[in-house]
Amino acid sequence: MTMRAKCWVAGIGIPVLLIVLLAIFWSWNWFIPMVDSRASAALGRKVTMSHLRVRLGRVVTVRAGNVQIDNPKGFPATQPFAKIRQLTIRFNIIDYLFHNRTVVPLIDLNHPVINAVATPAQVDNYTFKATKPSKPGKPKPPPEIGTLTIESGLAHVVDPKLKANLRLVIDTRAATGIVAKHRQAHEIAVQAKGTYNNQPVTGTMIAGTLLTLRNTAQRYPLDLSLANGATHVSLIGTVQDPLSFKGANVLLTLAGDNMADLYPLTGIPIPATPKYRVTGRLAYAHQSIEFTNFHGLVGNSDLSGTIAEKPGAILTNGTSKPTVRMNLMSRRVDLVDLGGFIGTKAGGEHEAGATAAQRAKIAASEARSPNLLPDKPFNLPKLNAANIYLHYKADSIEGKSMPLDDLAVTMDIVNGTIHLHPISFGVGTGRIIGTIALTPVSNKLIHAVANVSFANVNVSKLMAATHMFRGAGLLQGKATLNATGNSIASWAGNGNGGLVLYMTGGNLSALLVSLSGLEFGNALIAALGLPEQTDIRCFVGDFALDRGIFDTRTLLLDTGTAVVRGEGTVNLKNERIDYRIQSKPKHFSIGSLPAPIDITGTMKKPSIGPAKKPLVERGIAVAVLGVIAAPLALLPTIQLGVKDPHTCQDLVTEAETQDRDDKPGQSVRPVAHAAPVRKVAARPPALHGNLTTSALNRQELKKVQHQRP
Repeated sequence: MTMRAKCWVAGIGIPVLLIVLLAIFWSWNWFIPMVDSRASAALGRKVTMSHLRVRLGRVVTVRAGNVQIDNPKGFPATQPFAKIRQLTIRFNIIDYLFHNRTVVPLIDLNHPVINAVATPAQVDNYTFKATKPSKPGKPKPPPEIGTLTIESGLAHVVDPKLKANLRLVIDTRAATGIVAKHRQAHEIAVQAKGTYNNQPVTGTMIAGTLLTLRNTAQRYPLDLSLANGATHVSLIGTVQDPLSFKGANVLLTLAGDNMADLYPLTGIPIPATPKYRVTGRLAYAHQSIEFTNFHGLVGNSDLSGTIAEKPGAILTNGTSKPTVRMNLMSRRVDLVDLGGFIGTKAGGEHEAGATAAQRAKIAASEARSPNLLPDKPFNLPKLNAANIYLHYKADSIEGKSMPLDDLAVTMDIVNGTIHLHPISFGVGTGRIIGTIALTPVSNKLIHAVANVSFANVNVSKLMAATHMFRGAGLLQGKATLNATGNSIASWAGNGNGGLVLYMTGGNLSALLVSLSGLEFGNALIAALGLPEQTDIRCFVGDFALDRGIFDTRTLLLDTGTAVVRGEGTVNLKNERIDYRIQSKPKHFSIGSLPAPIDITGTMKKPSIGPAKKPLVERGIAVAVLGVIAAPLALLPTIQLGVKDPHTCQDLVTEAETQDRDDKPGQSVRPVAHAAPVRKVAARPPALHGNLTTSALNRQELKKVQHQRP
């Protein structure tokens, strides 16, 4: 072979040999260090893989095995953020080379394991920060990804702030149900189990694949079922723009034992309620998430309306305060179901769906409590969690002994301060209207200021609630309270204020009046139906509240048959009663032992009975005279009747003045001349709380004291 031939053989053979040897011994694993370095730089985390496979063609297929993404500093290195058994990526090289487009037809994650962890200091391992600033100029379009599939994915999520510890199983599979109905080939299925808000949670979600979230031209189907403790959430429907939750056509059902349990899920502080179930439409409009046209039951009460929640600005501590607007109504409401709003057991032993054993347990718990006034503290941190604007109307109020007809409430909670302006109850043709302001003054105390007006309240409704007595007339009055505490019991126990109630005209069950004076003969006749009613000239109740002591300035009932007076106090600090009622007949009567009635004990279990000393003295007299001569035993029971030592119009006029000036329990100028009695219409309420005693009522009280036996 000539030298020239040898050169040709060497020149051609050596490259061919090298190509053959390269083809025989070539390994894409040689590029792993470079790929690891580029991926680590892009994510800002160390990325490693064990092997790399590439199949060339118009669409290049890259397979990486045992891909691992480490945690950032401060997190354990033994449990990386993510591990993927095999990562497959298909890349269209022609589009990239000739059209400068990044087209990725497929990303497949086989058996990925994710550990997403947050610390109590709210530092997490799943937030990725860009390591390089983007270049100035026209931004590069994002990659066009065709399909993202997950095979046998596992995720462990831990967040101390949410008190969450969840394990998720994630799979992409052939579409069924609502996803197939919307003509999508694949769906993502997620199963969750663990704890949320320290309550056990389980859930399933069937939805469109993850990449279809970006497609606003196609509706995103969703079917979610979640159980968190006793709370159950069902969400089914479609969303036009899932990432912004726009164009939602979703049916939401909420059910559980207590609406207060919804706070971790919604961020809306709701008082305790009995069992509930509500269903409505969930949508996004006017930059608010809206729960519209919902209806359902809360305990024995129906509930419907609309709730809109608008996210608030992010605060310096990373939280936000949403604004919530509620427009709610009930056709029929049982006030027992609203007990959580005043600190009592919502639903109580009458809660709908409660078993006999549960009712007995609730009744026993309520019986063990020595107090009548609710003493459950208000939750101050939750009050400041959202700004809430509520309008609520109940067309009818149910209850065996409930004299109220309807209810209307306008309530605002702004920066932790509650304003009810007003809360209004219908009583026959009249109303009880109150304005209440609850302002936090510390982490545990709330300053309460309340003003309540009684306008033309029907006595017939009040008497009907007793199921024993009857009556008629229109009651007027005013009440105020100024106190600091954290529950209704604490406000009553240290508050200042007053109460004035008055009425002219009307009638009252004679049995009630007779029993107040222990007139056994008249009570028996009244019980038999004659007379059924006695006329009322006037009723005046004037009370002062001074640091928890509810003191009587005047309590007088002037009827056609008797004059009834009361005196004494109720200590709202310890709920002790020290009260006496004295009734004297106006006309001749036989069979009466006119001893005062003493009311003592506690508000929850009062002791009611005749004053022992006067009754014993009269009883001894009856017994002695009965021994001498039986007819003489009637002498101590004969009452010749008393003249009215007071002026009804004077007392009513003073009560009217206190009502008009919004000063119940406070002095007014003594009335020189009797003024004509008039009805007082309801006026806008004001808030006061000073306490004095008028000269007129001091004189009246002395008269009552002088007439005591």
